[in-house]
Amino acid sequence: MAISFNEVLASNARILNAKASKVSMQAVIVAVVAVVAATLLVSFTESHAITLDGIMNSQRSNFVLWILDALPFIFGYIGQYASYVMSQEASLMVLEQTEELRQYANRMEKQAAFSATHDPLTELPNRALFYDRLEQAIRADYSQRGMLAVLLLSIDNLKEIQDTLGPDNTDLLVKQLATRLASWSDSEDSVAHIDSHNFAILLGGCGDRAVAETAARNLIKAIEPHFIVNAFKLTLHPSIGIVMAPEHGDDADTLLQRAGVAAYSAGKSISGYSVYSPTMDEHSPRRLTLMGELKRALERDELQLYYQPKIDLASNSVIGVEALVRWPHMEHGFIPPEEFIGLAERTRMIRPLSQWVLERAFQTCADWHQAGRALIVSVNLSTKDLHDPELPDQIAGIAAKTGLLPEWIVFEITEGSIMVDPLRVLAIVERLRGMGFQLSIDDFGTGYSSLSYLKKLPVSELKIDKSFVMDMLASESDAVIVRATVDLAHNLGLKVTAEGIENPEALEMLKRFGCDIGQGFLFAQPMPMAELEAWLSAWPLASTGARPAAFFDPALQRSTGLGAARPSA
Repeated sequence: MAISFNEVLASNARILNAKASKVSMQAVIVAVVAVVAATLLVSFTESHAITLDGIMNSQRSNFVLWILDALPFIFGYIGQYASYVMSQEASLMVLEQTEELRQYANRMEKQAAFSATHDPLTELPNRALFYDRLEQAIRADYSQRGMLAVLLLSIDNLKEIQDTLGPDNTDLLVKQLATRLASWSDSEDSVAHIDSHNFAILLGGCGDRAVAETAARNLIKAIEPHFIVNAFKLTLHPSIGIVMAPEHGDDADTLLQRAGVAAYSAGKSISGYSVYSPTMDEHSPRRLTLMGELKRALERDELQLYYQPKIDLASNSVIGVEALVRWPHMEHGFIPPEEFIGLAERTRMIRPLSQWVLERAFQTCADWHQAGRALIVSVNLSTKDLHDPELPDQIAGIAAKTGLLPEWIVFEITEGSIMVDPLRVLAIVERLRGMGFQLSIDDFGTGYSSLSYLKKLPVSELKIDKSFVMDMLASESDAVIVRATVDLAHNLGLKVTAEGIENPEALEMLKRFGCDIGQGFLFAQPMPMAELEAWLSAWPLASTGARPAAFFDPALQRSTGLGAARPSA
């Protein structure tokens, strides 16, 4: 039989009252003993003997004994009253504390329930709650409301920001992003923070794929404005993967897995978003396998450096080569560089990969110069390289180890890598230029083409992207772009290299425009060292005499006179 809470309190009160009564009775007994002792003492004092008559006389005549006689009754009453009051107060205290504990337990229970279903940093639903909502939405009848879409938002540069600004500032940034996402979403949508750099958005009642793509474009626009964190202006790089239910899956795990595949594909697209396609899955297992195999390939020295010659168009001499890393995989054949370099950037393997390339290219270049073959070696630096503050020190150490002089190397950087964080990149390239290395802007014209940063960068060369060179014979606009780029570079005191020269007609047009250097399959495709040595020996006008660094450095041009030998347009 259940006992009510009030009954428990009443029972506790009776127990306390009984204990207090016991103490009160002990006090009464002590008072009675004191009265008897005082009476005997008074009787002995008055009659010098303790007799019954003396005791009675003392009680009748002594006023003080009358007061003492009342003490046991007073103590008994006071004790009983005090015990009653104390038991009631104790019961009330227990009741209040129990209520506080009950409220605290309720708050803890609610907080535990919230923590189990929400991200503590952003207070958005977490992965578990999003999966539950997604499963409920899948089970619901969408015949009246249309299809269901899930957008997986991945912030590509969040790890880079954390490495630079620290976890506390990154948390502030994520909170701002969460607030922006919550404000962007409609009441029917569900936004969740499912892990450190991924957010998921459930679009309820999505009519079709076009609606989801429109939502993705609007979301990218919402993320485009700068985020301010401790006076830093930060720009996020979102990639959004889109999946539709039931077209791409009928359970939460499948949809989120495929949304991740689409988000990875979106990271390599211009639009910044991508709708899942089954063909994307073909690369997923391979990508997972390559993550571990790339590290082993570096440890086992299984990568190779290929070299593509660069030709001085005025003298038809070989002035240098571009070093290009290749991965001959035993199972998959040659892995495209854009695939495993992007993989290296995502898996933090870019630093050891870059070090491997730098060591091999520097050693080859130093060996050539010691053998009397004065060739420049161009080496590409990735976006991650240019955001590594230790890069200049790493390069200085490798150069010293291989015995290389800085003017023998040209570092090629892309416009996109510059614009990710111009101030940091500018600091890195200025250090490299101060050390004596040459710098070139690769794929010029395909990125932001910011002239304000172009004039600030200490570069010596512009490389026109091969897409313009290969199409300039058929496209007048591409020809205009190529010629304008050549004129712009020359007016800024820079040399111009044209990539993608594949036929004599393109070569002649570039010569008329005044282009300085050519590179492409018309001369040679990238080749390993052994083939390059044979090719250099067969080239009719291989350059082995003049110091090629002067071809790039305007200061050296003035001292050697190489700058004057430029064909007219």
